[in-house]
Amino acid sequence: MIMFKVILWDVDGTLLDFDRSEKYALRKCFAKFNLNDCTDAMISRYAEINKSYWKRLETGEITKEQVLLDRFTEFFQKEQICFEDAKGFHVEHQMRLGDQVFFNDNSKCLLERLKGSVKQYAVTNGTYVAQKRKLEKSGLDVIFDDVFISDQIGFEKPDIRFFDHVWKQIGPHEKKDVLIVGDSLTSDMQGGNNAQIRCCWYNPKDKENNTNVKIDYLIHDLNEIEFL
Repeated sequence: MIMFKVILWDVDGTLLDFDRSEKYALRKCFAKFNLNDCTDAMISRYAEINKSYWKRLETGEITKEQVLLDRFTEFFQKEQICFEDAKGFHVEHQMRLGDQVFFNDNSKCLLERLKGSVKQYAVTNGTYVAQKRKLEKSGLDVIFDDVFISDQIGFEKPDIRFFDHVWKQIGPHEKKDVLIVGDSLTSDMQGGNNAQIRCCWYNPKDKENNTNVKIDYLIHDLNEIEFL
């Protein structure tokens, strides 16, 4: 029996396999705009660019708008692709990200089992368009007690103001009764530290924690949550 009363679930990279959706979305966009084939190597290079932009957003270096457009501008430049409609590409990309969903560790069944015994909320830094489509397509939207998307809130994890908004919506809870589960040390776990709640790092690839972020629980499979 799980010991927590509230679980805050990250979505991309935790409940859902973001990398597979990303690969699908990029290839669909390349086809739509009549660009060359989008190879696995190109997708890997884009993923690194994308990751670096989101990290800079988390630290407040750049804005969300800069992330969403500049990542594609830089990608096209580095790949020497003559294409200037980064905004059009971005809009299409957001739509296509919600076309297909892939669950990590059969996560939907896990959330269905937990429903009723613990309050479950989605906490995500993704864009409203992409996340809404993903959650509806996956059926997770009807399992969650509520969904919190940074686009709507105006702040990203790990900003404490993101979590302040969550508390206002879900009501007061003892911090020891709340658990955040996510794959990102800099966003989810740092956010949990900032909010002074328990942190469960989902680490299926056994990455090293080279940060000062405090981790309360480490899991390699989401279903381990039931045994905490």
